[in-house]
Amino acid sequence: MAEPLVDRAALAAEPERARVDFHRLLAGVREDEWGKPSDGTRWTNEQLLFHMVFGYMLVRKLLILVRVFGRLPDPVGRGFARVLDVATPPFHLINFYGSCLAALMFNRRRMGAELDRVIGSLQRSLQHERDSNFTRGMHYPTRWDPYFADFMTLADIYGYPGKHYDHHRRQLSLASIT
Repeated sequence: MAEPLVDRAALAAEPERARVDFHRLLAGVREDEWGKPSDGTRWTNEQLLFHMVFGYMLVRKLLILVRVFGRLPDPVGRGFARVLDVATPPFHLINFYGSCLAALMFNRRRMGAELDRVIGSLQRSLQHERDSNFTRGMHYPTRWDPYFADFMTLADIYGYPGKHYDHHRRQLSLASIT
């Protein structure tokens, strides 16, 4: 039997680590810290915490894109990524204000449950993925996120939200962070 192409256990462990950490963060936020500015972003701690959840929500959509564009000729995917790169300024505005608005709905009382639901969905998807699909990939807009590479495989996409989470976790201005 052939060796698996990816370490599914490692891919599954990363979101679980973040999920446990996120619930610990939520439990430790003092009332006066929710609205406090984060460190290095324009978001408050509450908005940034939602944005960290959003990174996992986004992956479900990125998986669909990989499955579609990974089957198309390379120039199609490369062209799509270029168009998205050109749209970086409006993307950043939508990303910022979208997280501000969404944090009103998925606020401190709901974002933990949303993260649980999204990670559960990603875990189920990961379990059912065929090994051969993990090498399928597509081009991404490298100006949108520091953790987007020019070409990312399905395995890279499953690994992306943990990097995004850890990046923004360092920007929270919470006394409980150790």
